[in-house]
Amino acid sequence: MTVALYMDEHVASAITRGLRQRGVDILTVQDDQREGEDDPELLDRATKLGRVLFTRDTDFLKEASRRLAGGEPFGGVIYAHQTRVSIGECISDLELLAMACELIEFADHVQYLPIIKWNG
Repeated sequence: MTVALYMDEHVASAITRGLRQRGVDILTVQDDQREGEDDPELLDRATKLGRVLFTRDTDFLKEASRRLAGGEPFGGVIYAHQTRVSIGECISDLELLAMACELIEFADHVQYLPIIKWNG
């Protein structure tokens, strides 16, 4: 089974295009006509749709932390720093996570990119 992703409105379109070309199930905030909504509403929307939210916005980290502290469930957040994680790394790592993981693995969890790869 694959994990469907919900892309924050500030994610570069190159990431979305690259993932779609690789067969990853993507829904953007723009496609969902949710532009300008507050972060808590977007995280709720992703959770309701059974998708993991991908973002490069640290505000979602704060929202996830708030929910974790309050015992409030959410469907998961994948975060990549704006300047420290390249578009290529985002595409590669998101494809791997989407194709190799189950949705339940992201519940109430923040996954940081890049994924550390072993070259042994």
